[in-house]
Amino acid sequence: MAEFKIVVADPETGETFQREVDGQDANRFLGRDIGDEVTGAAVDLADYTLEITGGSDETGRPMREDVSGTRLKELLLDGGVGFEPSREGERKRITGRGREVDDDVAQINVSVVDSDGDVAAAFEDDE
Repeated sequence: MAEFKIVVADPETGETFQREVDGQDANRFLGRDIGDEVTGAAVDLADYTLEITGGSDETGRPMREDVSGTRLKELLLDGGVGFEPSREGERKRITGRGREVDDDVAQINVSVVDSDGDVAAAFEDDE
């Protein structure tokens, strides 16, 4: 059964909030790609629309939008998600995960796209 840590970012305030989801709530994210929009009901934010912006697996490998499916792929990067070069022209080979959410993903990053209120207040009500 799938289990994820969901990190919700509120772009209006710059704050982030974390939730652990499992069972039916976690299944709502399975098969979704980076950029897909989902309802916030899975993380107790029923009046909100969330956009999947990324994530990582249990070993910390980042999800990348340019890798299809759920597979792992070795990439030669000169910047972007997974590598920040320390000098001009530097490249590095990293292993990245595909853009689709599956059971191997441990953390999913989402951003609030459409809201009916204060995200921080919604998280405080649940605690």
